[in-house]
Amino acid sequence: MTMTRRDFLSASAALAAAPALGAGAWGAPLPREADIVVIGAGAAGIAAARRIQAANRTVIVVEASSQIGGRCLTDTAAFGVPFDRGARWLHNPDTNPMLKLARDAGLDIYTPPQGQKIRIGRRNARAGETEEFLAALVRANRAIDDASRGKADVACASAMPKDLGDWTGTAEFVLGANATAKDLKDISVIDKARAQDRNAAIACRQGLGTLVAKLGAPLPVALSTPASRVSWGSRDVTVETPAGRIAARAAVITVSSNVLAAGNIKFTPDIPKRQLDAAAKLSLGSYDHIALQLPGNPLGLARDDIIIEQSNSTRTALLFANIGSSSLCAVDVAGSFGRELSGQGEAAMVAFAVEWLTKLFGSDVATAVKKSSATRWNAAPYVLGAMSAAVPGGQPSRKILTEPVGCMFLAGEATHETLWGTVDGAWESGERAAEAALRRIGALRDTEPEAAPARAPRQRRYIAAPVRPVTPRSPIN
Repeated sequence: MTMTRRDFLSASAALAAAPALGAGAWGAPLPREADIVVIGAGAAGIAAARRIQAANRTVIVVEASSQIGGRCLTDTAAFGVPFDRGARWLHNPDTNPMLKLARDAGLDIYTPPQGQKIRIGRRNARAGETEEFLAALVRANRAIDDASRGKADVACASAMPKDLGDWTGTAEFVLGANATAKDLKDISVIDKARAQDRNAAIACRQGLGTLVAKLGAPLPVALSTPASRVSWGSRDVTVETPAGRIAARAAVITVSSNVLAAGNIKFTPDIPKRQLDAAAKLSLGSYDHIALQLPGNPLGLARDDIIIEQSNSTRTALLFANIGSSSLCAVDVAGSFGRELSGQGEAAMVAFAVEWLTKLFGSDVATAVKKSSATRWNAAPYVLGAMSAAVPGGQPSRKILTEPVGCMFLAGEATHETLWGTVDGAWESGERAAEAALRRIGALRDTEPEAAPARAPRQRRYIAAPVRPVTPRSPIN
């Protein structure tokens, strides 16, 4: 049976007030056609679908997993309080449209306290030691920026000053694994230098996953409905799923760069090698949260405190303590060490977190843990990692991924040249891809405004006390 566009509009209107539905919950077969089909219901996919709906065009979103959100996933069951298993921050409060959308949806947006501490063994760093570390960060950032203006795009590690002393390992962790999910040796200096400043961290008290799910609730979303094959041309596209085929005039594809490069979705004809190579050069790094419930505040820390350590070992982490005034703490592991640890399984991850906290705060930590849980984004089959970071020489790949492929348009944090690795970038990329798809099908006139242009990176400021310099950027999309 073929569903007409009028039938689809009627079905969409009936579903608009209901939560997103799984493929078997429609009460009718999956719609067979739409103006535009969106693959993926993360931040980019939801942003794209909302923009398409706002243009009064039919849209269907197919999502492989069982929930909306992608790498924005809030767990409210494990600990009795919201735990963002993926992304936890928004940025750019002056320009980020998600903040207003969150408030309009009745969610609580707030700026976390700016507390941060550096541990040296079992004590906090003294004021002079903290200043030394901040000065080391400033020098390292300057060196990376200087290297980005050279003739060749090199690895950030090769640009690092050689005389940072005891702060070398800590600076490498903060600028590399913690900020980008990759070690500095695997990151392009140009990509790093062009990244827009993300120092202003904004949180959603109910969780970023809750926010994205709420923004996607009015949309026609088919959950547990993976796209297995996309047949495309210059005028139309067909998406094959276990629930049936969907014919559309264009598609917005928001899967991660790792999923795209892995060939987990088949394309007929094959997606051009140019795009596949670009996705491979923007592979996702590793970033996971190890959550520990520690009643009674045995670490003696304040709400939303962030702790790092002075370390020359790659076996280090970041602590986000007493999240939202709860007893929940998260130990973040990232980069090559985080990937190795995640590969050993959840038990090994929790054991490391307890060992690491014991080293910094004493032997009472192990007995204080009431409950634990760990994310393993590298093993998540529909994501396969945390966030994108360009390999040396790979920064132009971000722009390549924004180029249309027939009537297909790619979106997601990996396609944003300055806000890669953020929910903000994923959202904006989805809106842009939707605009491009709408123009392709003639739904927008050339005189109508497009989504906001790419935000140029702000001039990097080198100051002695940057705001929240160790803010973790968690896996997103």
